[in-house]
Amino acid sequence: MTTISILLLIVCALPLGYLCLLALAAVRPAVPQNPRAREPVHRFAIVVPAHDEASVIEATVRQLSALDYPHDLFSVHIVADHCSDNTAVLGRQAGAIVHERNDGPRTGKGAALSWLFRRVLDDRCDAVAIFDSDTRVSEDFLRIMDARLAQGDQAVQGQHIISNPDDGWFPALTWAMFLIDNRIQNLGRANLGWSAKHMGDSICFRADVLRRTGWGEGLTEDYQLRQRLLLEGVKIAYEPAAIGRGEAPRTWAQARAQRARWLRGTRDASQRFGRRLLAEGIKRWDPPLLDGAVQAYLPSYSTLAILSAPVLLIQLLINWQIGLVFSSALVTAWAVVVAVLFAYPLFGLVLERAPLKAYLVILSGPLFIVWRTWLALIARLGGRPVTWIRTTHGERT
Repeated sequence: MTTISILLLIVCALPLGYLCLLALAAVRPAVPQNPRAREPVHRFAIVVPAHDEASVIEATVRQLSALDYPHDLFSVHIVADHCSDNTAVLGRQAGAIVHERNDGPRTGKGAALSWLFRRVLDDRCDAVAIFDSDTRVSEDFLRIMDARLAQGDQAVQGQHIISNPDDGWFPALTWAMFLIDNRIQNLGRANLGWSAKHMGDSICFRADVLRRTGWGEGLTEDYQLRQRLLLEGVKIAYEPAAIGRGEAPRTWAQARAQRARWLRGTRDASQRFGRRLLAEGIKRWDPPLLDGAVQAYLPSYSTLAILSAPVLLIQLLINWQIGLVFSSALVTAWAVVVAVLFAYPLFGLVLERAPLKAYLVILSGPLFIVWRTWLALIARLGGRPVTWIRTTHGERT
């Protein structure tokens, strides 16, 4: 057992050190943006994929149309993807340019966006901002993105915040986890000069980037696109001042379908691109590429947590049987691993100056970790096909 424990400790050391590096890098706050320091120059196409989103699309379009940006420099486009309700009608009434997609099978957000980009990425379009159909955007979002593009950024991820933490335990936990991810996973990477996560919403690209690379495919097209951008030498910058607020699933059934899709999609994309990212990262000695490879291969935070706690408990039982109790280097090492994993999310909340509710909710995280790990095993080992399922927005179920 001692040999196994030592081997597992070595396996855990690299991903744990990686998480600690991101957390330490996130200590430095983002440089504040002054979006009014210059006159806007970039022409934006705002695009919103929508499938049966009649409950939210009108309010979303009206809010996007009222953004604080010269109205002759942006337009709002909706792709009504195989809709069976009046999403298209309501989108037009609210002032959007609606593109109805009814041909072929409905295969998800990525296919809908690719279809739409072929229609809106003309020579007059400098940049594209992408939002989900329920997203509520800070009024200076485009001004901030305009400033980042003027600095030379090619892709910029805004801060995505969960808007419905009071709708149940899962939305509240997701809200707290996004606070942590935004600070550590995104700002930490940005401070290290790496590429932020592509969160699929509240993100902006130079139009020529999308013309050259297209959009992602598969169940997690955002994750796949980030990997392809890394291979193209394009880093995603992170801008926390550009805020988009969207809903998390309210029910376990919705959450399970969404998580299963994410887990299967990231597995598929990692298998497809992980080796290339690692090879190119070593060849060029490119830290952002190596970071992408690390994400593809190293175990997740949940996997580390679900592994470390039982190993520590087993090591304590073994020591108790032989009369050592706590006087063991292995016990100390595993106790440090568990303590660091426990402190990691709390550290992110401290950096974000999160309210008390976030700390209380994150303490229920072990339940989520067990649930997510079970889904991950199914996603990685199960042969059942996973399809894109719409997440309910703006509706009480």
